[in-house]
Amino acid sequence: MNNILETDRLHLRPFTLDDAGFILKLLNTPGWLEFIGDRNVRSIADAEKYLTDGPMKSYQINGFGLSAVTLAGTDVPIGSCGLIKREGLPDVDLGFAFLPEFTGKGYASEIAAAVLAYATNELKINRVLAITSLNNTGSINVLKKIGFEFESIIKMPDDDEELNLFSYTVDLS
Repeated sequence: MNNILETDRLHLRPFTLDDAGFILKLLNTPGWLEFIGDRNVRSIADAEKYLTDGPMKSYQINGFGLSAVTLAGTDVPIGSCGLIKREGLPDVDLGFAFLPEFTGKGYASEIAAAVLAYATNELKINRVLAITSLNNTGSINVLKKIGFEFESIIKMPDDDEELNLFSYTVDLS
């Protein structure tokens, strides 16, 4: 499988339906449920539908999407990272999540910074957004570390939860 990008420790590759077991596990971790929300993925079939209707559809429509983060030298996913085009946000946003045993090791900052560089250098996207729950200090710290700035508190369409909106802007001229 072709990697989208590589860092010293990590590779980013497109998700396939073979990743359904990983998605089932990731989307039901306590951190995902608390900070991202329940996606009602309870079976391999649900995970396949999530992949087909989410990341894989985004690859076709946008040319990018959430992708599998693997440790260099393996093809085993440890997390997810990528760009998302969401209804309710004027620009693409950066998303990331990792299995609990792979948090606190700098992986999120490493791959998020690489995706941000890819977005600006390869895709020529000059403004990238990110949203977090108000109390998701881990993600907030990652975003600040890689150069995002807090913009405002927002609500997404059809959702009452207040979220932090961060942005990263680069001059491409």
